Amino acid sequence: MSTTVHSVATAIDALYRKIDLLAPLGNLALRLWVANVFFKSGMLKLGNWDSTMYLFENEYHVPILSPNLAALMGTGAELVLPVLLVLGLGGRFAAFALFMFNIVAVMSYPDLEAAGIRDHQIWGVMLLVLMLQGPGKLSGDYCLLRTYLPKSH
Repeated sequence: MSTTVHSVATAIDALYRKIDLLAPLGNLALRLWVANVFFKSGMLKLGNWDSTMYLFENEYHVPILSPNLAALMGTGAELVLPVLLVLGLGGRFAAFALFMFNIVAVMSYPDLEAAGIRDHQIWGVMLLVLMLQGPGKLSGDYCLLRTYLPKSH
């Protein structure tokens, strides 16, 4: 009986090791997907600044910041942080910053419909995974750590 259990456990372990080889691609896919969403939003804001300012002055209710500063910081975050996320440089920081940005975005726009809230929840979970796991082996962070701290990676 224990031989059968051992054989099954060995087979499962072998399968899991093969699946683990795909994890870097999964992390890269998450990074590309969520970065694309935020970067496109930043480009849209940048492309029509008058509309962006209108939204920040009349629709979005960002706490503490003036509408002008909120628009500048929000647009900047949506343009810079996704690039870092795609490159995997400061990957956990970029994921954390976008995670917090995502929360502020939901809180600042009270008229967000259920579908929009669901999208933000999905992006939040994706960012949470990247925060907790890091950007993965296909990232600038991994390459830098491997180069400068080769024994630990």
